[in-house]
Amino acid sequence: MSLPLTLGKEPVAKLLKQYAIPAIVAMTASSLYNMVDSIFIGHGVGALAISGLAVTFPFMNLAAAFGAMVGVGASTLLSVKLGAKDYDEAKKIVGNVIALNVIIGTVFMLVSLTFLDPILYFFGASEHTIGYARSYMQIILIGNVITHLYLGLNSVIRSSGHPHQAMIATIATVVLNSILDPIFIFVFDWGIRGAAIATILAQIFALVWVVSILTSKNEVIRLDKHFLRLDLHIAKDALSIGLSPFLMNVASCFIVILINNGLQRYSGDLAIGAFGIVNRVIFVIVMIVMGLNQGMQPIAGYNYGAKQMNRVMEVFWLTVKCATAITTIGFLLGEFFTKQIVSIFTTDQELVEHAVFGLRLAVAVFPFVGFQMVTSNFFLSIGNPHKAIFLSLTRQLIFLIPMLIVLPTFLGVTGVWLSMPLSDAASSIVSAIMIGLYIKKQQKKL
Repeated sequence: MSLPLTLGKEPVAKLLKQYAIPAIVAMTASSLYNMVDSIFIGHGVGALAISGLAVTFPFMNLAAAFGAMVGVGASTLLSVKLGAKDYDEAKKIVGNVIALNVIIGTVFMLVSLTFLDPILYFFGASEHTIGYARSYMQIILIGNVITHLYLGLNSVIRSSGHPHQAMIATIATVVLNSILDPIFIFVFDWGIRGAAIATILAQIFALVWVVSILTSKNEVIRLDKHFLRLDLHIAKDALSIGLSPFLMNVASCFIVILINNGLQRYSGDLAIGAFGIVNRVIFVIVMIVMGLNQGMQPIAGYNYGAKQMNRVMEVFWLTVKCATAITTIGFLLGEFFTKQIVSIFTTDQELVEHAVFGLRLAVAVFPFVGFQMVTSNFFLSIGNPHKAIFLSLTRQLIFLIPMLIVLPTFLGVTGVWLSMPLSDAASSIVSAIMIGLYIKKQQKKL
């Protein structure tokens, strides 16, 4: 493999394009991957099935929290070690990605399956939606270790100089899932369980592809059986850096619980289904920005390790500009093409009305969201997890949760929806203050 030494030499704009475009394609494909399930379930199973699927979102966020803690932390460490040319340590990091994901994924699966129904009711399920949610999550949880390994190792190959291969792996899961979904749902009549089976089978295929890349003899940073054992020092460092996305996803889990319970209390099961649709739509835009962040991460991490701070700040500002353009487009689509977007998921008129109302409020301050996301990820990319954790939690814990508790008391279901844009606006202001202080500190060092 040609090691990514160019990260410290090539023009930043060229590097961001090289690394971000494959990541954006991969992340967009990932969001469409989730959207495909919702579309086929909505048309093939029914409106309440969409609500049942929406109830599983906290579960999915919680599972993703553990996966991200390993994947993001390890890939950030890997970029810094490559920048410092410490290749033996980089190999150990790759081995620990597997060890940590197997341990954490297995424990999460066993605990979740044991208490599945109580958890789903706590997450907002009712007697009308619990059956759908249970059927879906049983399959997803059985395949949880596969999911963790695939996502973790895909992050590794992206950070070790294979952004295009990482993109291909993700696209492959989307294509395969899109092929299997209608077969399992409509032809085999497996319902929502069929969508879950399609998801896991697609991820198994992608995992095999990723492992084949990392076991190639031509790879310098590859899977090595001598490094597969758990290294507590590396595990601690990776989990420390990955704590930011972990806490962010855990916070997201509790927020979705509050949203689901608030929507059910003030408007019923279909309002939860509407949030499921809105969440999927917003997820597409957010994942594109996350793709940009993934493109920024190895560039910022490598140059930070090489002590080239001018290049670190250059890639940050370029990423901010691109992310802001993307979220502004999301705002325009969400405000002016709302009904057309929602109708992709369902023909149920009541569900469409709920989702149209929610989507217009949810994207109200979206032009500022890109900046907030990039700023949080920037601190993570340069190995500064404390600032990243703080910024990740401002929107969710400091602003959104109190708003979700207070506003619905006065505004009902409107208060639930309105909490989202208001917290986005407040957290963007905090992000601006934090990055401003960081820039001033760096200028004093010059």
